[in-house]
Amino acid sequence: MDRSNAFAYQAGISLLHGLDVRCKLVCMALVSLSLLKAGMVALGGLSLIFFCMMIQSGLHPWQVMKNLKYFLVLLVFVFISRSITTMGDPIGSFMGIVVTDDGIFEGGMVVWRFFLVMISGILFTVTTRPSHVKAAVQWFLTPVPFVPEKRAGVMVSLFLRFLPLMVYQARQVSLAQRSRCGHLERNPVKRVKRLALPLLKSMVQTADGLALGMTARGYTENRTELPLQPSGRELPVLVFCIIINVFLTFCH
Repeated sequence: MDRSNAFAYQAGISLLHGLDVRCKLVCMALVSLSLLKAGMVALGGLSLIFFCMMIQSGLHPWQVMKNLKYFLVLLVFVFISRSITTMGDPIGSFMGIVVTDDGIFEGGMVVWRFFLVMISGILFTVTTRPSHVKAAVQWFLTPVPFVPEKRAGVMVSLFLRFLPLMVYQARQVSLAQRSRCGHLERNPVKRVKRLALPLLKSMVQTADGLALGMTARGYTENRTELPLQPSGRELPVLVFCIIINVFLTFCH
């Protein structure tokens, strides 16, 4: 079991591992929507809950932060952008760029919300098998007319399987460049280019090989689907999730 990859399923016996995938999808969607208006107190409480879930699921917080380092860089840019574009009382300036107190507060809140949404997605990915996600997507989309639910389920399942592979290959490309002193390059554009192009080529080749393999084995959408079996703890979890959503919405 690869504990160093926070984007891959990791077997376990935690509460989240045993929950029905449909329940987890509903809870994740509700929490993500409620985060849009959550205040500081609500975000702090949810952060504590997510931290406890990570520990209980066998996910080390430090490993999560290492896997999210590029996402954290993006959040830094989001914070800086909000700090200098939001109106408020100026607290400092640099080369004509004014930083406001309201901008810092709003930037911090936006970054905090994005980060918690990402953590909720990681908790879902780590505790849910891609095959279960495929079955759940098909179950939700079956009543929707003119939507190929089986094809959509396969697409979501393949994406979840490719995500940890993408992280692994990005790490391999980065190590290969470091062995060739590529980390000494100071131009950030060139560094991103030298990482993105080999990674994109590798992912396209992997996807092409997967498509050929599925075709060679006579893959078809009409196959026996995995049965979804609730654990019996879904109702209490849904009630708790609704309470959390009310807390996120009205606690500022």
